[in-house]
Amino acid sequence: MVHSDSEKTCINDERITVFRQIDHDYGPQVRILNDPYSLSLLATLSDKKTTQPEINLLIKMLYRVLFHAAVAEHFPICLTEVETRLIDVNPEAVWQGPVADRSTLAVVVAMARAGLIPADVFFENLNVILDAQNVRQDHFMINRTSDNTGGVTGAMISGCKIGGSVDDAVVLIPDPMGATGSSVLEVLKYYEENELGSPKKVVLLHLVVTPEYLRSILDRHPTAHILSLRLDRGLSPENVLREKPGKKWLEEKGLNDNHYIVPGIGGLGEMMNNSWV
Repeated sequence: MVHSDSEKTCINDERITVFRQIDHDYGPQVRILNDPYSLSLLATLSDKKTTQPEINLLIKMLYRVLFHAAVAEHFPICLTEVETRLIDVNPEAVWQGPVADRSTLAVVVAMARAGLIPADVFFENLNVILDAQNVRQDHFMINRTSDNTGGVTGAMISGCKIGGSVDDAVVLIPDPMGATGSSVLEVLKYYEENELGSPKKVVLLHLVVTPEYLRSILDRHPTAHILSLRLDRGLSPENVLREKPGKKWLEEKGLNDNHYIVPGIGGLGEMMNNSWV
């Protein structure tokens, strides 16, 4: 991965809110979109009648929304100018405006199984808006570990392919379901324990998150940024659901006894691969 030496005017202190977001008390590191388009797609994806090929198509569509939001929210922005196709006729045909800083270093983390398609969406789109030599994709084979009751006890990495340091890079982890946080925590621990550098920023990108997930991640990584399309806390008491999300955080509940999200979407790894194991 290389840095570009091209001249640019950075405007990183200016940030445009592209999507509406819900009001909550989870802290400034958490962004939960309030976007009717995304929620419409998620409603279809959550419907038990939805099958392939709609499932993977919907996931790609949803992660394009998350990509748009992530770039607007978390990437360095610079002013640029482009001579358009009318430049030979009109010398004024020069567009000027803010774009993503092409010299930004970015690492996309692909976590098998459910994270592979989302990571591919991010990797392909980053290669278009950034200098491609500054974009990398790392791979982890990871799965939940559980006890004899089906409860999640953590996660285990059984293999990985890491392309090098994450130093000064925006590290993006697109993992559809933010349930317990065990898989994401294992990935972050791997980078730390193998001394693979200090990222400029870690951004976690989810279709759905639970209050338990938010607490688990931020307790261990308070500087991580979490971006989600939906918050599910369907097992919370009625009086808690009437409060603003996060106001009674410790009483909120979105996981059942087997650590699946309620109302949730279901086991996306199984659904995305038509492999029910």
